Amino acid sequence: MTGLVLRLAGLQQSWGERGVFHHRDTTAFPTRSALIGMFAAAQGRSREEALTPYQQLPGTPSHKDLTFTIRIDTPGTLHRDFHTVGGGHPPERRLRTGDGGQRSPVRSTLVSHRDYLTGAVFTLAVEGPDALIDHIASTLTRPRFAPYLGRRSCLPDEPLVVSAHSTDPVTELRERIPLTLAAPPRDSSTHLPVRFVWERPPPTAANVDPDRESTSEPVDLTSAARRHLPRPLWLTTERLRTSLYAGARPIDALSAYMLQGCP
Repeated sequence: MTGLVLRLAGLQQSWGERGVFHHRDTTAFPTRSALIGMFAAAQGRSREEALTPYQQLPGTPSHKDLTFTIRIDTPGTLHRDFHTVGGGHPPERRLRTGDGGQRSPVRSTLVSHRDYLTGAVFTLAVEGPDALIDHIASTLTRPRFAPYLGRRSCLPDEPLVVSAHSTDPVTELRERIPLTLAAPPRDSSTHLPVRFVWERPPPTAANVDPDRESTSEPVDLTSAARRHLPRPLWLTTERLRTSLYAGARPIDALSAYMLQGCP
C-alpha cells in the first residue's frame, strides 16, 4: 500500500451531499464520491464505467480499496448563489407540470440555491494498492477530462498533485507538507490547531466511535440511477507545527517541497 497527496484549492469549490434541484448544498470538505468521480474522469471513464474494478491492473483493485484523509488548511467561506430557471420563455417552452402541461407565466420561474466554498484549501492523502495509486497519479497529471472541485465551474489551482509516490502520506500531512492558512500564526505560538477528516479511526482516537456519517460511498454514478451509501467519518483537531506555514505565497513553499523529491 502506498499513497499520493493532492491539494484541492481554487476560487470556488462545491461538494454536494444531499442536494436536490432547488437546493444544491456543499459539505465543509470534499466527499468521497466526488473524489472518486474526479479520478474516473481523469482516466476517461464514463459514468457507467466509473466504479468498475480495474481489470488491467494487478489484483483487480477498485475504488473501494482507496482510503482518504483530509487536512482542512483553510475552511473557506460559504457562498450561496441564486439561479432562476424557466422564466421569460414563450408558452411552448415554459416548465412542465406533473401531468405534462405547461406552467402558467406566474409559476413558470423557479429559483434554485447553489452553495459554494470560496477560498477553501484542502490537502488530501489517498492510500490504496500500489498499481491503483500509480494509475491515479499518472492520469491526474495528464487527464483525459479536466478535473474540477465538485462542479465543472470550479477549477483547481496548481499544483493538484503534490506527491505522487508516498510511503506514508498521512505523516506527510501532519509533519511535512506546507500549510496554507488564511492568516499567519501568532509569533509566540509553536503549534496550531488544524482540523482533519478521517475515513478510518485516527491514531490519536483509535477506539473512539465515528463523529458522523456521510452519504458518500458511491454505488452508482449514472445520472438516472445515482445512489450512495453512508460511510463513517472521524473528525479530529491535530496540533501541527507553525513552521509548516507556507507564507503569503504558498506556491513558493509547495514548489520547494515538491522539488525536494526530484532526483
